[in-house]
Amino acid sequence: MSKIGKISIQIPEKVKVLLSGNTVNVEGPLGKQSVNVDLEMFDLNINEGKDISIKPKKLDDDSKRLWGMNRSLLNNAIVGASSGYEKILELTGVGFRASLKGKVLNMQLGFSHDINFDIPEGIKIVVEKQTTLKISGTNKQQVGMIASQIKSIRPPEPYKGKGIKEQGQYILRKEGKKK
Repeated sequence: MSKIGKISIQIPEKVKVLLSGNTVNVEGPLGKQSVNVDLEMFDLNINEGKDISIKPKKLDDDSKRLWGMNRSLLNNAIVGASSGYEKILELTGVGFRASLKGKVLNMQLGFSHDINFDIPEGIKIVVEKQTTLKISGTNKQQVGMIASQIKSIRPPEPYKGKGIKEQGQYILRKEGKKK
């Protein structure tokens, strides 16, 4: 039995969930998303637009593995359509700053050149201060992927902590050379 798969998903009032074929369409105030569910393996019950439950038709190793994942994908789509996802990145270092130029994020990160990062469709990036980026969107996977790509440009180093990190991320610090 899947601990995550057994939990039913509550649907907020503003969100509409429709099943068409093998696709679950989720429509909310922030946008639309669709999730593919294998209906040959799972039963999907939408109870009067209030909650969704997903159960495997027969319990075997494959269905046990995919049960919790499919429930999480449905939950992520519903949360993304109703409230969205966001990640906050911090730039730490002397002279490190970011600015928006249209659909391009321009960053100065201590290299001899500026780094220009193209913002994809469906993602919104806001530069709150010059050293704080707020990445938001409806797709959890896409928001995390963009945050990861930006962080990989200049990962934090362990001696001074310079680089790009998520808000609240702990950086293991090392002691420098001793005489």
